[in-house]
Amino acid sequence: MIRNSRLILALDVLSRERALDLASALKDRIDYVKVGYPLILAAGLDIVEKISSMTPVIADLKIADIPNTSTLISEQVLAAGASGIVAHAFVGKDSLSACVDAAREHGALAFAVTEMSHPGAVEFMAPVAERLARLAAECDVDGVVAPATRPERISLIRSIVGDRAIISPGVGTQGGSPRAALEAGADYLIVGRSITDSPNPAASADAILKEIR
Repeated sequence: MIRNSRLILALDVLSRERALDLASALKDRIDYVKVGYPLILAAGLDIVEKISSMTPVIADLKIADIPNTSTLISEQVLAAGASGIVAHAFVGKDSLSACVDAAREHGALAFAVTEMSHPGAVEFMAPVAERLARLAAECDVDGVVAPATRPERISLIRSIVGDRAIISPGVGTQGGSPRAALEAGADYLIVGRSITDSPNPAASADAILKEIR
């Protein structure tokens, strides 16, 4: 990981211009920008390259496919300049390892999803999150995704993944507390709409940074 703000901006917008404006305005306040399918589909894959020229990008495509397809997806976004990728662990060791291998070849980071932040994750992901965390560690990922909306789950996953990074979505709009997530063991907070939908994104980011510090 680089820098030290402990804040990852989830750039969940569709406008190319808006995305670039936000990345430019907030680049000195964040460690990474997290870009997903919505922006890439709306603005094109080269948006990753454009944002990467300003600040490191984690491509959150939640890759979940057979190993060959997972490799192809990973290689495309990494070649476009992403500094990290996010993949699902539930698809198994071979598919997750394919993503990790692709990341290594590009000098990038690989993160595995152990549990998501929305309420529906409790139905199917939470019961197997411990197994997914162990699998992620076996595949030697750089970090895992654990929910800021359920800090106790962060603590549980921390006990399994050791000193691997935990990045936690769900702060702000989804109700997650920055302080609670960090105290539970999160290394980085992923924040999106609380900043991007704010009339003053920089001020909103600064308010969260104040809580982090």
